[in-house]
Amino acid sequence: MEEARPATVDDLDRLAELAEEARRELLPLRGGGVFLEREARHGSLHDTFAAELGNASTAVWCGTIDGVVIAYCVTKAEDLDDGRKLGRITDLFVEVGAREVGVGERLMAEALAWCSTRGCFGIDAYALPGARQTKNFFETAGFTARLLVVHHRLDR
Repeated sequence: MEEARPATVDDLDRLAELAEEARRELLPLRGGGVFLEREARHGSLHDTFAAELGNASTAVWCGTIDGVVIAYCVTKAEDLDDGRKLGRITDLFVEVGAREVGVGERLMAEALAWCSTRGCFGIDAYALPGARQTKNFFETAGFTARLLVVHHRLDR
């Protein structure tokens, strides 16, 4: 059975493994290298997850099938200068063999509910160009593009 539950310190090693798998998947995609250097988590994956577990403005969930962790989601509530809060899904990853069975949807439901209870007016998330499955997943959950980032390489 598919479920989403809050992550605990006992999940840190598995979260780091999944995050490393997500990095390997993103690297070859268009924009993946710059994304990993600029927007993705930095430093020890284990330590970054540990810090997020203790942060009240961040939520970390594990997605499971029959109790086995095969996915994760990290969501933050950020204070904007105008006093409003914006939710940000910084990480959402489901192992390749476990996609399209409902785990991602369970994690998304948790993120949406968590942001709503914190008074966020909206939620941002990332999808790289060409990552059609990711884009489609977010659109199915009601997300629409709000900003396109363009890039010009100088090191050809």
